[in-house]
Amino acid sequence: MAKGITRERIVAAALELLNDKGMDALTVRALASRLDVAAPALYWHVRNKQELLDEMSTVVMRRVTDALSGIPPGESWRDDVAAYARVLRSEYLLHRDGARIFSGTRISDPEVVKAKEPWLARLTAAGFTLAEADDALDLVTAFVVGFVIEEQERDQSAGPDPDRYSLAERDAWLGDGAELVKAAGHLRDDGDRRFERQLGAVLDGLAARLRR
Repeated sequence: MAKGITRERIVAAALELLNDKGMDALTVRALASRLDVAAPALYWHVRNKQELLDEMSTVVMRRVTDALSGIPPGESWRDDVAAYARVLRSEYLLHRDGARIFSGTRISDPEVVKAKEPWLARLTAAGFTLAEADDALDLVTAFVVGFVIEEQERDQSAGPDPDRYSLAERDAWLGDGAELVKAAGHLRDDGDRRFERQLGAVLDGLAARLRR
């Protein structure tokens, strides 16, 4: 085992590599080079890239759990779920491709998984069945993951090509017709306002199920 190499140090270096190079450049070989060790030394701590992603995702979700523990409960389940969505998005945005590392991963810390218990209790106390409560958390998580992936991909692709999403060029390319499509494009507001509006639509749908 390489001296001084720990799982915590590996994950920290992996998050740094992610921020510098992005998800596609995150390989065991590149990580070993950053840590100045031979790649086999890392396999004492993480067996493969998937396990590395699991550990990285666990660190992010641990931060989410810690951040939420410092937020007082809201007046309703809706306030609490909205707070969860905002914190999750904020944590993903701290890292390049932050939402992508979460997709398909398995949390490796049981304490992080058990932190879901009070959320399920809160939602079932509000009137959701246990299955509906679990679906609600999964749905909000999926919305945030998808929103942030799109958000980060657009920002990164527009970096080297500032005119990539030019509405004027898009309108000219569309030509005559499609007036509603053009108008909708000019209404688009990326970032916080769009996130809050779409999150509200998700929460409205959950509330409607609760009233059935």
